[in-house]
Parts: sequence; structure tokens; C-alpha cells
Amino acid sequence: MTADELKKIIQSGEKIDVEFKQSENDLTKDVYQSVCSFNNRNGGHIVLGVVDKTKEIRGVNFQKVDKILKDFTTSINNANKLNPPMYLTPEVFEIDGKILVYIWVPEGTQLRRLNGRIWDRTHEGDIDITDNAELVYKMYARKQSTYFVNKVYPRLGLEYLDLDVIRRAKQMALSRVDNHPWANMDEKEILRSTGLILTDPDTGKEGITLAAILLFGKDNTIMSVLPQYKTDAIYRVKNLDRYDDREVIITNLIDSYRRLMDFGKKHLNDTFVLDGDQSVSARDKILREIISNILAHRDYSNAYTAQFVIESNRIYTKNSNLPHGHGELKLNQFEPFPKNPPISKVFREIGYADELGSGMRNTNKYTKLYSGGTPIFLEDNIFQIVIPMESVADLQVGPDNVKKVTEKVTEKVTEKVTEKVTEKEQEVLALLLENANYTMPQLAEKLKISRKTIAVRLKSLKEKNVIERVGSDRKGYWKINK
Repeated sequence: MTADELKKIIQSGEKIDVEFKQSENDLTKDVYQSVCSFNNRNGGHIVLGVVDKTKEIRGVNFQKVDKILKDFTTSINNANKLNPPMYLTPEVFEIDGKILVYIWVPEGTQLRRLNGRIWDRTHEGDIDITDNAELVYKMYARKQSTYFVNKVYPRLGLEYLDLDVIRRAKQMALSRVDNHPWANMDEKEILRSTGLILTDPDTGKEGITLAAILLFGKDNTIMSVLPQYKTDAIYRVKNLDRYDDREVIITNLIDSYRRLMDFGKKHLNDTFVLDGDQSVSARDKILREIISNILAHRDYSNAYTAQFVIESNRIYTKNSNLPHGHGELKLNQFEPFPKNPPISKVFREIGYADELGSGMRNTNKYTKLYSGGTPIFLEDNIFQIVIPMESVADLQVGPDNVKKVTEKVTEKVTEKVTEKVTEKEQEVLALLLENANYTMPQLAEKLKISRKTIAVRLKSLKEKNVIERVGSDRKGYWKINK
């Protein structure tokens, strides 16, 4: 630490990892509370000689510095006061003619108590969580060298899992990668290779893990080991007091992912966007990232129900979390941290997720393509993702509201194009603007007209050079000449 670096810390003010103490003549007890809370959380800076609210540098009494340093080092080395003891080295700086004492507190590998009490750090300051069982458990969980989902169940055999789900996951992996390692493995070998069969350190017996049960377990098995587990999918656009549609999902993570994807596709438009020169479904890309996040990175030790909610102007998710910081995550500063590695590994193998940290980048990219907005990621005990929408939920294309969507045509194509097309052709164009991958039968079904009529309108649009077909009838897409 240099004097200039310390000045910058003071100028930035107090926050979750910075604490000011006036302490002109002696140490107050709240200094040790900050030491304990910083060590129990993510570490932090303590500066003695600064007024907390104003950031005014008053300094420490020069004649008291030696006593303050001695009292501090003696106290934190006293197991009767701080347990386990700590070994910190305060530094003395002179800034603007004033003496300051700087203390760096690292993040601890084990939980510490001050006078028998447990302190934690939040944006509001140091808090005593001793009597809050859930917060204490979360702190222990953060300090553990293993993960909650690695809990072993030696008495539960493979018959407690749904082997068909494992086989489906295997086929998904094989379809993505030629010569995949799972190709010649049976169900048990797949579980072992992905760390879903481990040895219980207490009994020395081998068994399937909680992660294996969450990924592949039968529904009654999941409920028997984790009765609080469920995911709530809600569509709320017209009935704001309750919901317009809801699905409570209590099944394995493989099928939970599929059902949540289906729920999202049911209520959200699949708008046509180009990623480079490729036609992609921005909606599906966003859903993939946020759904895999609430399933793979959830804190399953917490009874909080995960939520996937679609509203008229946003999509948001909430799930319990073991935070490694607090506040909004920034794309250029984000450092990914594995939450449930065995679940994430399986998700990557079967194509539900990519490498660690890519989800935030992808969500940001495709949200901008989809709605023009910027997603928000909030790290706390409840992790939140908010995807801003421009009334996306109200723009589903169907026979009852296709006229509403045609109003959007003029916003997405030039006036020169709209002059060329008839009102009936605009209905087709509106559908293609929402999903460039629609086939002729799907267009006919959407508009409740015959395929022959659709063929005539498509032919007219092509002759007017408004649209063109790229690729085959089955795998191609419609390009809009804007």
C-alpha cells in the first residue's frame, strides 16, 4: 500500500470492503467488529484517523500511535477475544500532515468469532449474525472446502435415479461432440466421470451425490432429500395482482430446463436478429443463459423458491445464492466463481451452458439484439437477473393480435418497402419479422389461412424483392430486404 493508493481508498468512501474509524486517541470495540466481519466475508480495508460520514482526515494522535498498534496486535492475537487468533500488520502513513493507521484484513478460510459472537459484513456495515441460524449456515457454507451438492448418500443406489434421463443426457452430449467420452460409458460410469459418485468422508462409503439426484433423480427421490426444492415460472401481464399463467416445476434439472424453456417460448416472441451473418433466436439464447443460471448456480441449501417471471416490460429471475460480493455486477469487472461445479459440468456437456462466465456476456449481447436494453445482474443472498423488454410479452403473433404486430412493420423496415406491400402481405411480413425461421405450414397456421394462400403472398413478396429465402425449405430462413 502506498500513500497515493490510500488516498484513493479514502476518497472512494466507505463500502462493503472499506471502513473508517476516527480512533484519535484509542481503539474502540467496533474496530475489532470490522476485523471479524471483513475476515468472515471477503476481506477489506480499515483506516484509523478518518471520519466515516464526511471522509475528513483528522489523523491519529501521534503520541498514541505506538499504544494503538500494541493494543491492536495484542487483542487480535488473544484467542479469548478473537477466535481463531489473527496475525495482522498495521501500517502507519502520513497524509496531509496527519497520521493514519491502515489495516488490511484478508478473507479468512475459516469462520471467526469476536467475544463469542459472529460478525458479517454488508453494505450497511458490520452486523452480528450469531442468532440468525440461516446466515450463520451460509457463512459456514462459504468457508467449506467442498460444496453442498457434493453431499453423499451411500444408502441410495442407482435405482433412486431415472436412468432414462441419464441416457437422454448421454444422447444430447453425443449429438454435440463426435467421439464424446461418454460414448462407451454406461450410466454408472457417466456418473463417476462427472463427480456424481463420491466417497463420504465421514463413513468412507461410496454413494451418489445430491448433485446426481438433482440432475437425474426420480421426483420422489428429490423430494425425500430436498423437500424445499421447486422452481416457480410465472407469466404476469394482464392480471398484475396474481398471474396470467403459472407452472410450478418439481422435477430433475434436465427436465426442469426443458419445461422452463417451453414456458418462455410460449409467452415470448422469437424475433429475427442477425448475429454476424447468421440468423439466430435471441429469445432462445437469453432463455438458455438465465434458465441455466437459476438451475446450475442456485444455493440448494436454502429453502427460497427460485423464480422465473415474465412481465410486460421485463423478464427477471431470482434464486438463492452464496454471494462472493454484493451489488450490481459489471461486465468488465466480473470475476466468475463456480457455485455447483458438478451440475455446471453436466450442463456444459449436454449443451445447456458454456464455459464459466460466458452466461453474463451472452445475456448482455443477446438482450441488446432482442430488446435493445442492457440486462442487470445483482449479486446478493438472492441473485437476480433483470432483462428489460419493450412490451415483448404483448407482441405474441397469433390470429387474434396479428394486426397489432403489423403496426410494428413500419418501425422495422423502410417506408419504401411498406409502400410495396398490401395489408395482407404486411401480416405475413410481420410474422417473418418476429421469426425469420417460420415455414410455410407454420405461417398458414398462425394466420388461419390455407397454405396455397400463404404461397401466393410469399411469392408476391419475393417478386417485389421484399423477402428472399436463404437456405433450404426445412433449414433455411427468410431474409428481409430492409
